[in-house]
Amino acid sequence: MIRYIDSKKMGRGRHGWLDSHFHFSFAEYHNPSNMQFGVLRVINDDMVQPGTGFDTHPHKDMEIISYVIQGELTHADSMGNKHTLTRGQVQYMSAGTGVTHSEHNLGRDLLRFLQIWILPDKKGVTPNYGDFRFVFADRENRWLPIATSLGNSHARAPIKIHADINVYAAVASSGDLLEFPVLPGRQAYLVMIEDQATINGTAMHTRDALEIVEESIQVEPEGSAHMLIIEMAKGA
Repeated sequence: MIRYIDSKKMGRGRHGWLDSHFHFSFAEYHNPSNMQFGVLRVINDDMVQPGTGFDTHPHKDMEIISYVIQGELTHADSMGNKHTLTRGQVQYMSAGTGVTHSEHNLGRDLLRFLQIWILPDKKGVTPNYGDFRFVFADRENRWLPIATSLGNSHARAPIKIHADINVYAAVASSGDLLEFPVLPGRQAYLVMIEDQATINGTAMHTRDALEIVEESIQVEPEGSAHMLIIEMAKGA
């Protein structure tokens, strides 16, 4: 089963300094029928103006991944971390028993990034932070492993979190087919980050998404297609 989500029908948050597309119920977009997909609770596609950002605020018992699409994302937290990431780079944070952090655009250009929240498989863990400077070319015409479960000792993804998920990114080029198997008992959420492609007969454009349940997909790019996919247990 595949369900198409049109980005034009997603929730929105417009605050001058911030323009967000909400994949799931969040902030001023309250939709009880669209709270989550499996353990995936939040995907916000945030565009942050230069010199602004999210000031220090708390999190608890959530696994958080930030994927930078353009610009510079500067993170600072109560664990003493302060780092700036750019296009294609990823940070994660296990909020666990509680942590405060901020995310700002200290650069000169617009910042766009995906803010992803995943429900943990256990509460009360020790907070943790990490970031990875992935080489952008390493996801060209292949699914680059980004994150996986702490219990998955066979996965090559460098980010390990407290949830049964696998996160991949890819940039597929016109003329190349890219496949992704979603096995029995599993489901996946795909975000078309940039550009466009046809996936199992469905035309996808920038910011569109797919819910995929127990069905493999074939991506046919139209020019180029920059994608993120989050694979997890069905109906978790």
